[in-house]
Amino acid sequence: MIFSEVYVLDDGAEVDLDLGNYERFLDVTLHRDNNITTGKIYKLVIEKERTGEYLGKTVQVVPHITDAIQEWVERVAQTPVQGSSKPQVCIVELGGTIGDIEGMPFVEAFRQFQFRVKRENFCLAHVSLVPLPKATGEPKTKPTQSSVRELRGCGLSPDLIVCRSEKPIGLEVKEKISNFCHVGPDQVICIHDLNSIYHVPLLMEQNGVIEYLNERLQLNIDMSKRTKCLQQWRDLARRTETVRREVCIAVVGKYTKFTDSYASVVKALQHAALAVNRKLELVFIESCLLEEETLQSEPSKYHKEWQKLCESDGILVPGGFGSRGMEGKIRACQWARENRKPWLGICLGLQAAVIEFARSKLGLKDANTTEIDPNTTNALVIDMPEHHTGQLGGTMRLGKRTTVFADGPSVIRQLYGNPKSVEERHRHRYEVNPKYVPRLEEQGMRFVGTDEDKTRMEIIELSGHPYFVATQYHPEYLSRPLKPSPPFLGLILASVDRLNQYIQRGCRLSPRQLSDASSDEEDSVVGLAGATKSLRSLKIPITPTNGISTGSSTSDEGVYLTNGTISTSDGEGACGGIELINGYN
Repeated sequence: MIFSEVYVLDDGAEVDLDLGNYERFLDVTLHRDNNITTGKIYKLVIEKERTGEYLGKTVQVVPHITDAIQEWVERVAQTPVQGSSKPQVCIVELGGTIGDIEGMPFVEAFRQFQFRVKRENFCLAHVSLVPLPKATGEPKTKPTQSSVRELRGCGLSPDLIVCRSEKPIGLEVKEKISNFCHVGPDQVICIHDLNSIYHVPLLMEQNGVIEYLNERLQLNIDMSKRTKCLQQWRDLARRTETVRREVCIAVVGKYTKFTDSYASVVKALQHAALAVNRKLELVFIESCLLEEETLQSEPSKYHKEWQKLCESDGILVPGGFGSRGMEGKIRACQWARENRKPWLGICLGLQAAVIEFARSKLGLKDANTTEIDPNTTNALVIDMPEHHTGQLGGTMRLGKRTTVFADGPSVIRQLYGNPKSVEERHRHRYEVNPKYVPRLEEQGMRFVGTDEDKTRMEIIELSGHPYFVATQYHPEYLSRPLKPSPPFLGLILASVDRLNQYIQRGCRLSPRQLSDASSDEEDSVVGLAGATKSLRSLKIPITPTNGISTGSSTSDEGVYLTNGTISTSDGEGACGGIELINGYN
């Protein structure tokens, strides 16, 4: 069994992490209909048959299922993903492997579709693995030849063959694939393993993909703007290679053995770390190992996990469901609160922090959530009115909702740019019991964000702490590489002791902060200035050396990059199912 992330779209659709990759990479907003599954298609066809649309005819895979797939693609291709403009291109990913029985109706549908929309409106790119056995060190093209032969046997001939490989493949291998797969050498694209996913668009550009698609689909792209459009990608890719200084974030979770469970959280942390020019070092901590029971049964594991937690620069407690590991998350929240360690909680992380605070500050030793203890006398976290036990999924609070900020200043509101409200995506069944809110606020826990009716607690912030913030919503879903999510950005800034400077500058990063080399020099200058001040107090003459002057301050004047002014997205290759992604020139 594999545990992967459940990604939530604006309209509340629960999809796999592929859709998250596409949203981040393309910076678009997708909808539930962008995700086509076999179940959705069969349900649609059955409903049509029940309403008599087929006039009593026998329902078959061909033409009814294949027609339904084509009609779905044509309809979704016209759906705007940015503003109100209709897209010019719709990218369709047909996942799986050619020859799989579950994918054959979709393959047949697209065989028909290429004639339905004409050749100039249909381009097929086939992605294939080119293995490199260590015994021989020679790339093997047989898997690619076999899959292309199978694809052509189904009536689809690839226009581009994208070869995934561990290392770059030579011209001889490309020509061999070209010869046996009936495509030109320039139509064989090699995408080898790279240090960063952000290098992939640049590599594809170098392989002439833009020119080919422009001609093949008759897009009439103004090629003179290409360099400017890709400059953001080049800067981002270069930054991933040159950043040196690290920031260590401990993720205290319940599903840490399966890192895909926190795919969007990891991406959001990476976006925020790159924004402040830090290399992210992630430490996954199994919350169960932080509990008292582990100390008795496996003391070595217990102390190792606590050591990793204590040595981190910041702590993140992500969402989850169920009782397992909950006490470990609560203990992590307590340690971060008492030791002033930068901390961010998401969904269940917020609930754990509220329960811990009630136990420690209000003296409610039995404070708990009804999810774990339905009979607790102090239910700090309760199930929502929409939640009905035994009916999972559809009863959760899903999708984009509005969070209204309370009056008065708060760190998280400043990180968002001081708006009156924000819209973020939710996925939860439990929430803070509003009747305990006044008592919690009396002890210093501030509820700085609520829903529009002010009955649901959305954001908490702890007074007098470097950074202790939690959100009931999931901010990681809307994070972008050059537009990091504000709660995550705040965690990284606090973890590198730059949050106060960032806020004092009006939530702007100066060029000096954006440069890793400059930040090193800044620390050197600050250290030298401190030493100079001490020597002056002793009245010892100072002679600047190596061209460094301690008699003047460095100015931060110049161009500032404001958080959110540049937006793009990232993502990774996807497999399984079918996704439709609309795009523009």
